[in-house]
Amino acid sequence: MKYGHNCYVYILECKDGSYYTGITNDLERRVWEHNTGYNEKCYTYNKRPVELKYYEHFTNVNSAIAFEKQIKGWSRRKKEALFKNDWKEISRLAKSSKLKEDRDNPSASSG
Repeated sequence: MKYGHNCYVYILECKDGSYYTGITNDLERRVWEHNTGYNEKCYTYNKRPVELKYYEHFTNVNSAIAFEKQIKGWSRRKKEALFKNDWKEISRLAKSSKLKEDRDNPSASSG
């Protein structure tokens, strides 16, 4: 196991108000790449400038990948609660989302 591995999950707000979630081993360089249009095929290329709204540091790349995938499935409101580090609101939104799923798909409910 390697110690000192740096991995970051980050969320950018784009010029059009959308959010982009990514993962990198060099946060400063990656934000710079997004803002300069380093990669024309990147989602943010036509949505510049971007602003870093959130990042989380990981030393385990698998944990970072799992967190990135989790966030990508979150609603806009849940991501905005994350920016504020409001875990109570994140939990509330997760519960209300689960209730909505159960109402929308009654056959998936147990009981």
